Amino acid sequence: MKVNEIFLSLQGEGRSTGYPTVFVRFTGCNLRCSYCDTRYAYEEGTDMEPSDIASAISSFRCGKVCITGGEPLIQPQLNTLLQLLDDFTVSIETNGTIDLDIIKKGERHSFIMDVKTPSSGCSDRLAADNFKKLEETDEIKFVIGNKSDYDWARSVIDRLYVKGGITFSPVFGSVPYNEFAAWIIRDRLDVRFQIQLHKIIWGPDARGV
Repeated sequence: MKVNEIFLSLQGEGRSTGYPTVFVRFTGCNLRCSYCDTRYAYEEGTDMEPSDIASAISSFRCGKVCITGGEPLIQPQLNTLLQLLDDFTVSIETNGTIDLDIIKKGERHSFIMDVKTPSSGCSDRLAADNFKKLEETDEIKFVIGNKSDYDWARSVIDRLYVKGGITFSPVFGSVPYNEFAAWIIRDRLDVRFQIQLHKIIWGPDARGV
């Protein structure tokens, strides 16, 4: 498996926002989103065995783990790593373009499916059937760069949503938070409004946080 970085920080997004979490960022992605903030993970990385990754995670003595990238589902030994992390609470971040059925989750594992909006340039790559494979404990995230993205996300929810928590997150610095919040309140959407906590604490360009 090719690993870009492993570090302990506070989770900045989703249901676990604010909790200390070990992040494992894998190298490589099958997309090139316009608003990607981890381009350094496209190529940079070190080859590691799943057992060595699990040992590195355990050394932090933290029960929460976030598997991210890049796109972790392109890592051929991901299921082996997840078996080693059976006792951890693990979130698996994926861009929604790869069949979720290839992953064997443990009871304490969940998906965070980051659905790519039109401003990403990759919205046409969505594997729509993945919505049927999500559970209540999984999350669906829309990163939104403008009002058109917001309206598109609403239409996707209307057409495809089955279950799982939904999060709307503005691209950092793109839409004023009060304006974004007003859209959700006006439309009475049953979604979580999320800002990227780690970028507020450490700044938008910091790595390893």
